[in-house]
Amino acid sequence: MPLAYTLPSNLSPATVANTSSLLRIVALALISGAAIASRLFAVVNFESIIHEFDPWFNYRATRVLAEKGFYAFWNWFDHTAWYPLGRVVGGTIYPGLMATSGVIYNVLHALNLPVDIRNICVLLAPGFSALTAWSTYMFTKEMKDESAGLLAAAFIGIAPGYISRSVAGSYDNEAIAIFLLMFTFYCWIKALKTGSVLFGTLTALFYFYMVAAWGGYAFITNMIPLHALTLILMGRFSSRLYTAYSSWYAIGTLASMQVPFVGFQPVRTSEHMAALGVFGLLQIVAFAELVRAHVSSRHFQSILFGSVIGIGVLGVFAFAGLTYKGWIAPWTGRFYSLWDTGYAKKYIPIIASVSEHQPTAWPSFFMDLQFLIFLFPAGVILCFRELRDEHVFVIIYAVVASYFAGVMVRLMLTLTPVVCVAAAVAFSSLLDTYIDPVEPDVLAPSTQATEAEVPAGDSPANAPSGSATTSKKAKKAAAADASSSGLASGVLAAMSPSGKSAKPRGIFGLDTRIVVIANALGMLLFFVLHCTYVTSSAYSSPSVVLASQNPDGSQHIIDDFREAYYWLRQNTPQDAVVMSWWDYGYQIAGMADRPTLVDNNTWNNTHIATVGKAMSSPEEVAYPILRKHDVDYVLIIFGGLIGYSGDDINKFLWMVRIAQGVWPEEIQEPNYFTAKGEYRVDDQAAPAMKNSLMYKMSYYRFAELYGGNSAVDRVRGQQVPKTGPTLDYLDEAFTSENWIVRIYQVKKEDLLGRDLKTANSFDQGKKRKKSKPLARRKAVV
Repeated sequence: MPLAYTLPSNLSPATVANTSSLLRIVALALISGAAIASRLFAVVNFESIIHEFDPWFNYRATRVLAEKGFYAFWNWFDHTAWYPLGRVVGGTIYPGLMATSGVIYNVLHALNLPVDIRNICVLLAPGFSALTAWSTYMFTKEMKDESAGLLAAAFIGIAPGYISRSVAGSYDNEAIAIFLLMFTFYCWIKALKTGSVLFGTLTALFYFYMVAAWGGYAFITNMIPLHALTLILMGRFSSRLYTAYSSWYAIGTLASMQVPFVGFQPVRTSEHMAALGVFGLLQIVAFAELVRAHVSSRHFQSILFGSVIGIGVLGVFAFAGLTYKGWIAPWTGRFYSLWDTGYAKKYIPIIASVSEHQPTAWPSFFMDLQFLIFLFPAGVILCFRELRDEHVFVIIYAVVASYFAGVMVRLMLTLTPVVCVAAAVAFSSLLDTYIDPVEPDVLAPSTQATEAEVPAGDSPANAPSGSATTSKKAKKAAAADASSSGLASGVLAAMSPSGKSAKPRGIFGLDTRIVVIANALGMLLFFVLHCTYVTSSAYSSPSVVLASQNPDGSQHIIDDFREAYYWLRQNTPQDAVVMSWWDYGYQIAGMADRPTLVDNNTWNNTHIATVGKAMSSPEEVAYPILRKHDVDYVLIIFGGLIGYSGDDINKFLWMVRIAQGVWPEEIQEPNYFTAKGEYRVDDQAAPAMKNSLMYKMSYYRFAELYGGNSAVDRVRGQQVPKTGPTLDYLDEAFTSENWIVRIYQVKKEDLLGRDLKTANSFDQGKKRKKSKPLARRKAVV
């Protein structure tokens, strides 16, 4: 058999196998190093700091665990959150992330390595990204082979779709959840292929770890039952499937119920009923297989038909009855928002107000996945070629995750692993085809001509004589074969079975192989460059520290957030209550250590609506709300001076919508638009907008910065009035260097019982009265 290039013949199979194993270990080590290093841009460019909003609560809770122990953390009641309600922390969180950091902290200190808990929290996500690459390698190896596994590990190690939630400092639940997701799926595939109770139990244990770590565990809860149901419908029920699923469901469900925040949800909520239903169906099918072995075929069909119909109808009525009685909770609003993108905006605006809950824009797929998005469909198609049980799982995973990633930006995180797996299968198949040195045998020209004229399956003797039509068809078919050979034929090329007369197919010539492989390596190089650029520029900037470029190209750090939080910490009483929009609650509690009215937990919609009402109401209406809740300071974010678009004026309509949901008679969204339906902040702004507390706090003294010239809001691109708003019920306490964070102190009631607006006018009038005699004396002199 001809070869495109020579291979060494003096190597034993054992040497080749050992060298391959060593190279795979080295490759996995390098991939792990690249995965960790690519997530350290934030630490290098800024410093070791916690990012975003939710991670600040996670860090604060982890610090309690490290300093006071697990039981103090488990029983911690945070009286500073949701003032004056407080929060029972142990029963309202997924503790897996904090417990993981606490274990690492205690192990390192037991080894006499005094690592600070903050650095553990900052570097936890990069460390687990290496474990994610390893688990993806194991999972993909079950789909194809080790080469595909290494490619998948490399892809997920640096893919921006996963890096976006796992950079250093991004101390959120997703930091460990994707590793748990992939390893749980790997254990499930191993349990299904081997029928091992051990792997089924491992699947359940890692599923329990996932339940304790992230609310997205519902994805696993429904993916595994969907896979099992599909295999049953395909007629692929086996004892392996029964053993794997039963061990996972029984152990995993009991284990997941030990998490207090989950409790009895696995047996009382609609999101978990699919797993229970498939578990019951498996018992029925297994019993039917047992009966089949003991009765005749005719009796078995009648028994099976009657029992399946009867049990199915009974199960449906039981589910409907339990739901009606309230034993099984109905679908939640978050579930409905996955199927109807407008549902949350209509009925649950607090969910729709979160940016990561918005539908995904098409450019985001290319930004987060680059050329993997084109290899992804090819890998899914290749799974149809063999269509083993594990391939069915990848196909289902690809379809489900693709839909959900399009519905919600946040769920791009669950799509990225299967994209990396499918893309690795496709790319590995391409490389295997073009690197394989074997070339097909070239037939003699006369034989080729004879066989080209003979229809498949006929001998030359049986061919119709003088059949010009047959000859033309054969030539057209040969031309079609030649034109279709390319990338697709490279991926799907296979030698024709021996013993049949067919045209030889395959890759001829070393030059063709070199061109294709060089192009493939070029695509990998561009992928690395793209991932590095996106990671360093888009996903490695903490929300509390902003960066811009000076005219000379040097970096300018904007540190207004920490400046303001430090001012609060140093200049206000420890029990001073701070009101802000819920986005900043965790940061205020974590950095300023002050009680807040609302935070990012968003469990009490009425409390958040109260803050929204205060922000969107006139001063005289907002002031009683502030005093009723003992608010001492009000904090807002304003980006009009430097062009920071993530400020509260841009979020203001969500405050209005949430408040309108509770007080529709008092707060109405159309009142904040102009007569033409425009959202403006200039002279043409709606009266309700100009009179709102948020507008006044944002633009108070803003026009003074421009010295009588036109004051321009750089975010909205509009000129604000030269005569800015006045405040009667609040005093400006602090404004950061770039005016991003503004803090106002709520005035106490007037000692004489006067309205604060009247008292303020009187005080201003007294100052004017005092100045008149002085001016009169100067005139006389």
